Amino acid sequence: MSITELVNSRGELILCYTMKQAILITSYKNIEHLFRIIYHFDDSFCFYIHLDKKTKLHANDLSRLINTPKIKYFSRKHTTNWGGTAHLYGILDMLQEAIRDKEIDYFHLISGHDFPIQSSDYFIEFLKKNYGKEFIEVFPMPAKVWENGGIDRLAYYHLNDLIDAKGKHGAWIQRFIKLQKKVGFKRSLNYRGMSLFGGSTWWSLSRECCQYIVTFLNTNPWFLNKFKHTFCAEEILFQTIVMNSPFKNNISVTNLRLIVWELRNGNIPAVLDESDLERIKSSKHLFARRFEYPISEKLLEKLI
Repeated sequence: MSITELVNSRGELILCYTMKQAILITSYKNIEHLFRIIYHFDDSFCFYIHLDKKTKLHANDLSRLINTPKIKYFSRKHTTNWGGTAHLYGILDMLQEAIRDKEIDYFHLISGHDFPIQSSDYFIEFLKKNYGKEFIEVFPMPAKVWENGGIDRLAYYHLNDLIDAKGKHGAWIQRFIKLQKKVGFKRSLNYRGMSLFGGSTWWSLSRECCQYIVTFLNTNPWFLNKFKHTFCAEEILFQTIVMNSPFKNNISVTNLRLIVWELRNGNIPAVLDESDLERIKSSKHLFARRFEYPISEKLLEKLI
């Protein structure tokens, strides 16, 4: 936090604490929703955006993204298929760029399907009170919540960066994994003594923690290389680094994301609609997901 000295009408010196925050967004559609997120916040928030390279972008939308002052970084560097490592690379690009701004105190990673459910003032006051806490979901691997404890994510080569898992050739990804198992192939799970941890992709982390992550990756390139052609690497890499660092003692029990883990509106987690309004209003989380149009449109109108 930065400190500004102000003098009130009585000539008294007042110390004003300000907090700058960065919102890192990975997205692949609905540019208007991105701007709804951006315009929700005041000028103490800045934005770093990675848009899937596959996404068709109108020239007017590109101009808006490039010329909006609050957007400090916009990239279309990576083609991001579901489960592919390119998604992790897009996140790391944003973080490497954002960490250069020495005034940023907290970094929030969200997707283009999220939306903030608190005011700018709430964000600032909450993180002032909880300064130094790391809001990231973590659990040790192997984990019961993942198939085979999540070990298959790392032990075999996944082709998600080459093949769209949700496309017509998606079945080849699992066929290739079955072939590796059949011939007895397995990648090394030796991470030089580091214990493995997993958790949700989305987090809110302090500057000190993010700087540690960036420095660790820059000085240990072998670690990032271990995640090449793994599955959903962004759900393991950050958790493993943080839990093998001094910051493990600062981790909170929540990542501050309201997510409804049920099948509703054709998706798990549920696509949020008007029926979720009271749940959101009473929530202490910072963000909610998942929002899709047109299902979530009326809900968003009541939140804005």
